[in-house]
Amino acid sequence: MKKLMYSVAFGFMVSALPFLSFAQTGTVKQVKLTNFDLQSSSLINATGSELSSVQYHSPVYWFPVKVPSTVLTGLVANHIYPSPYQGLNNMLIPDASDQFNKEYNLEQYSFLPNDPNPWKKPYWYRTTFKVAASEKGRHFQLIFKGINYRAAVWVNGKQIADSTQMVGMFADYNLDVTDAVIAGGDNAIAVKIYPLDYPGYPAKEQLQAMGPFYENGGPTGDIGKNVTMLCSVGWDWIPPVRDRNMGIWQPVYLRSSGAVTIGHPKLVTELPNLPDTSTAKLSLNLTLSNHSNTAQNGKLTVSISPENFTGLPSQFSQAISVAANGASVVDLNADKISQLLIKRPHLWWPNGYGRANLYRIRLQYTNGTSVSDDTTFVFGIRTVSSNASMVNGFVRRFFYVNGKRVHLVGGAWVPDMMVNRDSARYDYEMHLCRNANVNLVRIWGGGVTPPDAFWNAADKYGEMVWSDFWVTGDTQGEFKGSPDWPLEGNVFIKNVVSTIYRIRNHASLLVWTGGNEGHARKELYDAMRDNVIGLDGTRPFIPSSSGFAKLPAGWKGSYPDDMPSGVYSGGPYQWEDPKVYYKKADDGGDWVFKDETGIPSQPPYTTLAKVIPNLVWDTKLPFPLNNTWGYHDAATGAGRYDSYYQEMVKRYGQPQTMVNFSDKMQLMNAVGYQGIFEAAGHKINETGGVMLWKLNAALPSVIWQIYDWYLEPNAGYYAMQNACEPLHIQFNQDDSTAAVINRTHHATGLLIAKADVYDIDSKLVKSFTVDHIGMAETGAQEVIKLKELLASSKGVNFVVLNLTDAAGKNVSHNVYWLAPGNDFTAFNNMSTAQVQAKVVKTEKGNNEDKWTMQFTNSSNKIAFFVRPQLMKNGEEVMPSYWTGNYFTLAPHESITVSVSAPVAKLGDVQPTVLLEGWNLTKQIITLPAK
Repeated sequence: MKKLMYSVAFGFMVSALPFLSFAQTGTVKQVKLTNFDLQSSSLINATGSELSSVQYHSPVYWFPVKVPSTVLTGLVANHIYPSPYQGLNNMLIPDASDQFNKEYNLEQYSFLPNDPNPWKKPYWYRTTFKVAASEKGRHFQLIFKGINYRAAVWVNGKQIADSTQMVGMFADYNLDVTDAVIAGGDNAIAVKIYPLDYPGYPAKEQLQAMGPFYENGGPTGDIGKNVTMLCSVGWDWIPPVRDRNMGIWQPVYLRSSGAVTIGHPKLVTELPNLPDTSTAKLSLNLTLSNHSNTAQNGKLTVSISPENFTGLPSQFSQAISVAANGASVVDLNADKISQLLIKRPHLWWPNGYGRANLYRIRLQYTNGTSVSDDTTFVFGIRTVSSNASMVNGFVRRFFYVNGKRVHLVGGAWVPDMMVNRDSARYDYEMHLCRNANVNLVRIWGGGVTPPDAFWNAADKYGEMVWSDFWVTGDTQGEFKGSPDWPLEGNVFIKNVVSTIYRIRNHASLLVWTGGNEGHARKELYDAMRDNVIGLDGTRPFIPSSSGFAKLPAGWKGSYPDDMPSGVYSGGPYQWEDPKVYYKKADDGGDWVFKDETGIPSQPPYTTLAKVIPNLVWDTKLPFPLNNTWGYHDAATGAGRYDSYYQEMVKRYGQPQTMVNFSDKMQLMNAVGYQGIFEAAGHKINETGGVMLWKLNAALPSVIWQIYDWYLEPNAGYYAMQNACEPLHIQFNQDDSTAAVINRTHHATGLLIAKADVYDIDSKLVKSFTVDHIGMAETGAQEVIKLKELLASSKGVNFVVLNLTDAAGKNVSHNVYWLAPGNDFTAFNNMSTAQVQAKVVKTEKGNNEDKWTMQFTNSSNKIAFFVRPQLMKNGEEVMPSYWTGNYFTLAPHESITVSVSAPVAKLGDVQPTVLLEGWNLTKQIITLPAK
């Protein structure tokens, strides 16, 4: 069928492409090249010179694609292959491994008439554009922000770069095309993209609902021979990406400037008098390159202005000459230039510790009245540092921002399966992280260092970023693979250098690491460490994101303290009773800084049918599974999902419907994530942090996420949001003590803690109140002991905790359900409660609309697991940012929460709120008109 469809298209001419024109002369212009045509080189006999001619016309149909686009993304967009995100569609697409194709009979699906493996030969990308005659004499750069895996480039018949120069997934490629671009005429570009040198052999497919342990990175880890997205060969949360994401996966720009260009600007911010932060010093380093045969005498103008707060801008200029065909290195600092000494700076703080204040710097080099180059970027004034200490035989690492210790709470970030996220998606996801009280996002070493849009969003939302380089124990020899991989060390090092240059100015970047659960061979390890020190030098470097990696004797450790990493992965990754996490936190061990733990965490029913399109129970399997569940990750981890499911049945009873099954899984999610983060909070001054495996999803998945691929948070997301709030009251299920947690750097003021205990019939068993609570700084304080009361309980109890300030404002609300033997089957017969809702405030913004609502339990029964949803046309609006959800209200108790959503997602339709709950009758709430 695919071959027939293709042969019908054979013989079409390449359609006319849109033209891009530049503005008037003397201005710097950077244009994103988006509209390309794509085709396999197996069908194209023309050379790069011929393809990059504007006169070229092909007898073969080319597929129109929007770059960035991998090859597979482009073919899916053109309906050659079905979307691999959905169902079992990935089994209808050939793999890059010939052996794998034969084992699964995937060769039959190749769309190429004579090639059973459509990914073995290079693909061509081609586009045309127009440049105005007024641009004659300008300097032109063709910028590739990311290709995979090799590329060769031609412009107007001239080869600009070959596949030995452009190789590796994580480097920028800035090509001088001045001599090739035709001003006042049409231009054409041809890009030949080569597949991975070694496509890697995947593990067995996850085609059973409950499968064996997945062999991460394939049985031999040979994907590690390349400098690429290692998980594209498959991991225990992502299937093999059939083309291994070959293609142009980041944007392409054409830049027009004068003869002198600005290169590699580095901005460093210092707070020289810590803990006093009233003065900041800035230093700026950059290179001015002259691409002409004539010396240039101009000036560099530096402008600094507030980006997201109100303040006065500043500006200064320096006369700088650049020799013909030469370069000048420029070093500017606050000791010489008063405008770089910032009084009363607005500091960048991580989420939960203050505002993420940002400034914008603009750099212009002018020669007379002509602007030669002009660039700008956003930065934050802040410092980061780290230290390590020994705790009962374990090295523990702490991190500091602006001289204050920060407790890291967050998790690992994984790439989209086909690297298809755009700037809007990055903004939505970073906003979701901020809303969940996440302050740390870890770029996992088997994925990708994300595009610029990710870093911009992280800066904006106050998300610290932990950036692994592209090393894992599954490919570099810690567990399998080989320390000899990647085979081309020079390619790895060039990608490291390019990445440091690209992201070092971002306020969000907290720490560099040498990889995930392993370390590279010494040549590469030293190159990572030395280049981080030499090209950045403002942040820590730690050897690995794991305690697994033990550096050989004589190797240098972390920078600057030369200590081990002091952070530990290793799970647990399965669902655990909260008592387990408390015991681990109390024991210390590898929980002095736990950088990988998590639970399966299935999405809610809202998006479940999108993840599992055939939601039909296979009666031979546990309810409600079928084999599509396996492919969407229920099969991974050999029983982790199964034990999660079985524990749910044990606690809450066998589900009767798919909705009931999903709701009970949300109870598991809430309790699991609550346990992880509250246990760490219980030891907030003794632990460096706790991080999830993982925050997000690479494809529609049923495991290891706080929000799913469709941006739908599960109940665990809101449990984390609650557990990591700045001031928090919580209940230690190990010793039955309520405690107050202060995560801030400030004194709490006077607080009042209250604990109410109810039975399953909503009868108040006992109430406790403790006032005059106060904490001077970050820490945990036990306030109410409930062990004696709860020990005598014979059935289900609800513990309702509230924390109020001196003015009577509720600052924390939290609820637990407890029962002997964890038998909560009485939930299946809870009495119905009534909740009334009213809109307190409506706010309309340029980018988001927001509603504040009060929910009141107007009945004498506990309203359990109340879930409001923002709806439009019968579907939930995603993303929606609730300040609280899946909450429980005691009789006659009220809670006030807000919800906001992007205007782009709301459109002109007036949304409503769907109110559901465990023991509520559904109701629709009408919102005021915007």
